[in-house]
Amino acid sequence: MDAVRARIRTDATSIAVRSFGYIFIGLFGLCCLLPFLLVIGTSFTAESAIAKHGFNFWPKVWSTFAYKIVFENPDQIVGAYVVTILLTVVGTAIGLLLVAMTGYALQRPDFPYRNRISFFIYFTTLFTGGLVPFYLLMTQYLSLKDNYLAVLLPGLMSPFLIIMMKSFVRSIPHAITESAKIDGAGDFTIFVRLILPMTTPALATIGLFIAIGYWNEWYNAMLFLSTDLKYRPLQLFLYTVITKADYIRSSAAASNVELRDLPLESMKMATAVVATGPVILFYPFVQRYFIKGITVGAVKG
Repeated sequence: MDAVRARIRTDATSIAVRSFGYIFIGLFGLCCLLPFLLVIGTSFTAESAIAKHGFNFWPKVWSTFAYKIVFENPDQIVGAYVVTILLTVVGTAIGLLLVAMTGYALQRPDFPYRNRISFFIYFTTLFTGGLVPFYLLMTQYLSLKDNYLAVLLPGLMSPFLIIMMKSFVRSIPHAITESAKIDGAGDFTIFVRLILPMTTPALATIGLFIAIGYWNEWYNAMLFLSTDLKYRPLQLFLYTVITKADYIRSSAAASNVELRDLPLESMKMATAVVATGPVILFYPFVQRYFIKGITVGAVKG
């Protein structure tokens, strides 16, 4: 009888803990969702209503004027999307291959220079050359001014991602590599046929980091891509739209609309929706790999 009562108390405690955990996680998720809902609601609100009532989840006065300005030149924004998508896809594919090969090589016990190379990789997390040497390298020595490679190349590899990949690959027994070598497999065959299939969670996690980095890239594009290019990355294009609208409003320049009706605040929110919408739609497909990759990398590191 006592054992039954103890079991009932244990089950009740477990249910209470689980219920509290679900409630806490649900409230935390709601807190993360509310800011984005506020952004969406504000993007469909008239500028006069924002000035009068402030930001609201549900628009006081509906207006799509902000989106009309953002999509005023459909050819340019479609071209910006195409450029950003191509940079994201190509950069993510090449970056994943480079990061995976580097992380795999640095965890191999039979690789003689792994400690020295690891030191140089870790060193870059503490010290960098600075903006001026970086700009001179890209423009003077590599001649990548007004070249999309100036945006593509810097984002291919990151010390943080290499460390994450190295920590994940370390969880794979080295005996697998040794047994494959005994069977006559080469290093690249081992990497492609054995290592890569077992590192799917890490690849999904690192791929998401790289893809988001390329999708949100605007700083290098601003430095190396001039306005003479017909199409520029999406983030830089949206940044230019907001900058121009802010300049028109602050300097009271002539325009087809009254300056007080220029939807500057709602346009900022509209550009945020345009920029982050595709990433949010893509994230659920890699969420389980992302969480597993982060957890394994943290435990094994």
